Amino acid sequence: MGAAGTAGTAGSTGTAGTARDLAWSVAAAVPDPELPMLTLADLGVLAGVEVDGGSGAVTAWLTPTYSGCPAVAEMAADVDRRLRAAGYPEVRVRLRLDPPWSTDLITAEGRRKLAEAGIAPPRPTSAVASTPGPGPVPLALGPTRTGAAAPVPCPHCGGTDTEELSRFGSTACKALWRCRACREPFERVKEI
Repeated sequence: MGAAGTAGTAGSTGTAGTARDLAWSVAAAVPDPELPMLTLADLGVLAGVEVDGGSGAVTAWLTPTYSGCPAVAEMAADVDRRLRAAGYPEVRVRLRLDPPWSTDLITAEGRRKLAEAGIAPPRPTSAVASTPGPGPVPLALGPTRTGAAAPVPCPHCGGTDTEELSRFGSTACKALWRCRACREPFERVKEI
């Protein structure tokens, strides 16, 4: 994974770090097909980018929001197309399922963009370790986070008197909510 960089071009003779940074910035800018206000980096779906120093081949790693996500093929095609347009002749887009995606991977910028678009972002949680190591991962089972543990603020008026209308929204990742104060419906990204 890397920080977005802008130095060099795909065909330049810069360092491998520069080529990787450029490839990362190109792939990171791809919008999510279901939440187009977010980039794959904002959503935390772009898991890494590698550039082979000898051949210049790029491998981009995507971690889908869930294994059956119907948008994965479109994401992969968009990443491939944009990297090729940036001058990388050989591109591979691979899926990485371990560690699994979590809503904790949505960046602060991504959460801000969701709220600006009228979609309530998921609450952050400490359930996902920031640096998982090898071996078994301890899992604490308990009540789901959909209960009344914390209010869901309305992205329109900021009110916290909100209610879930349906666990099923326009995509599998979202639920339909309504604010009792301003009476506006809104979608909310489900915590995973």
